[in-house]
Amino acid sequence: MSGVYARRMPRIAVLAASAALASATTLLSAPTAQAAMPTPVSAATARTYLSQLTVQAEGSSSGYSRDKFPHWITQSGTCNTREVVLKRDGSNVQQDSSCAAVSGSWYSEYDGATWSAASDVDIDHMVPLSEAWKSGASGWTTAQRQSFANDLTRPQLIAVTDNVNQSKSDQDPSTWLPPRTSYRCTYVRAWVQVKYYYKLTVDSAEKSAISSVLNGC
Repeated sequence: MSGVYARRMPRIAVLAASAALASATTLLSAPTAQAAMPTPVSAATARTYLSQLTVQAEGSSSGYSRDKFPHWITQSGTCNTREVVLKRDGSNVQQDSSCAAVSGSWYSEYDGATWSAASDVDIDHMVPLSEAWKSGASGWTTAQRQSFANDLTRPQLIAVTDNVNQSKSDQDPSTWLPPRTSYRCTYVRAWVQVKYYYKLTVDSAEKSAISSVLNGC
């Protein structure tokens, strides 16, 4: 385009052309879009929620079994909860006729690793099932525990590196936080939101650790 022609273009057309070019440049330089778990409440809201949680010593794990939290239930068609989260949290995920992820990539927020095989990814329960049991879920019905274990509405399920998830196990934030420190604020906000929604308790060490992270958010 010549300079003379450019000067004679109506100003609105020049602006439109510039916007279109900027948009195209952004599309070319941006990474492939990736969905994620529902965004947790703000740090301010999390602090309010935390102040309203009942603080008491962690209960007993007696009677606990993962089977008491029926999980990876069918969500639609042949897709269960795990497969729905794999699709949601991944990029360019392709599924076969049985809904199994056969290709794609997954970025693990906990450690910053990216994986190209679904077998390298676990679906973590933000608030672990055992932790929930010891925080009040032992008194729930099986239906309530099933809803908790398959909750896609709140920030309770996230696809992460399998061995990082296994290192977390059923620990609360007083003994385990994501190794990727920049994600810790999001992590505890999600933790508090889930505990608040399900009216679960926190122990004093857990509350102190969460408060410490939230104060830096």
